[in-house]
This record gives sequence, structure tokens and C-alpha cells, in this order.
Amino acid sequence: MAARWKKPLAILLQVAVHLGALLPLLWLFVAINQGRLGGDPVKELIHYLGMGAIRLLLLTLLISPLAKSLNFGQLNRLRRPLGLWCFAWATLHFSVWLVLELGLDWSLIGEEIVKRTYILLGFSAWLILLLLAITSLPLLLRKMGRNWKKLHGLLYVVTGLVCWHFWWSVKSGWIEPAIYAAIAVGLLLWRRQALLRWIKSF
Repeated sequence: MAARWKKPLAILLQVAVHLGALLPLLWLFVAINQGRLGGDPVKELIHYLGMGAIRLLLLTLLISPLAKSLNFGQLNRLRRPLGLWCFAWATLHFSVWLVLELGLDWSLIGEEIVKRTYILLGFSAWLILLLLAITSLPLLLRKMGRNWKKLHGLLYVVTGLVCWHFWWSVKSGWIEPAIYAAIAVGLLLWRRQALLRWIKSF
């Protein structure tokens, strides 16, 4: 790929990331208004948002090895927007569960998080994503220096928690969570050198 095309292409890809993450949310708004979410719209909404968060997480994991394979360093600029959109979708997923499923009944929320292991796993993953989103601010990034990379290696932990959360949350059928878990394992194997360096940094 000619060097002169790499930067404009990276900008176009960033625009595509933002549109790709935003447009499904706009469609969801229309679907809710038109009653397209089936007989149990709340559960369908929770599932839809959760799946979006998982896909964005996997795309975030894909960027670094893909950029290295293609010798296209500008592609790494997509990691931050993808990660932040993943957090946004995960926050919507969590918020719909809190507000529409449990009606912000905090005693019930605490009981559910403690009683249902898959909810505890998902909540733990969301807390880590919150930390990563906050520390993605340019000012904090500069202040943290090398520690930023070490902290953001927790994305590997999030990946494991999310796959486990998805697997245990499905009441029937294992094929879909198994497919996503296999993709996650494949991406982690592709990134195995970076993963091993992160583990050895402790």
C-alpha cells in the first residue's frame, strides 16, 4: 500500500468506526418505537446491546495484530474509538438491565449481582472497561506513561470475563457463545506475544 494513501485511509476507517457503532443505535431507537423487538422487548434490547459490545471488543483486539501484519501503523488509531464505543455499548447494556429489567431496585440489583455469577462477571468486566475508558483521556494517558500500557492489558481479562458472562447467561443453546469464545481465543493466540509480555510485566 502506498504510504500517501495510508493516512487518508486511516481517517476514513475512523469515520467508518464511528458510523458503524452509532447507526445500529439509531436503528434500535426506530425499532423500539415501531415495536420490532418481539414479545419480550427488554430482554431483546439487553441482548442486542450486549452483542454489540462483544463485537466491538473483538474488533478492538483485532486492530494491533492486523496493523502489524499489514504494516499499517495508522490502523492503531482505531483502537481508542473502538474501545470507547465498546464501553458505551456495554454501559447501555448494563443500564437497560438496571433500569428496565430491575427498575433501579438497588436491593434487588445487589442480590442479583451476588446470586447470579454471570451477572457478577459482566459487572466486573464493565468496571474494568470504565477504568480503561477513564484512563484513555489524553491527559491521563500522558501522566501514566508506560503504566498506561500495563493497565490497558486488562482488556485481556475483560475478554475472558465477557465470554464467560455470555456463556453462562444463555439459558438454552451454546453455539453462539461458543463461536464468540472461539473467535476471542483465536485473537488472543494471534496476540500471544503481546499477551505474554503483559503477563511477564507483573
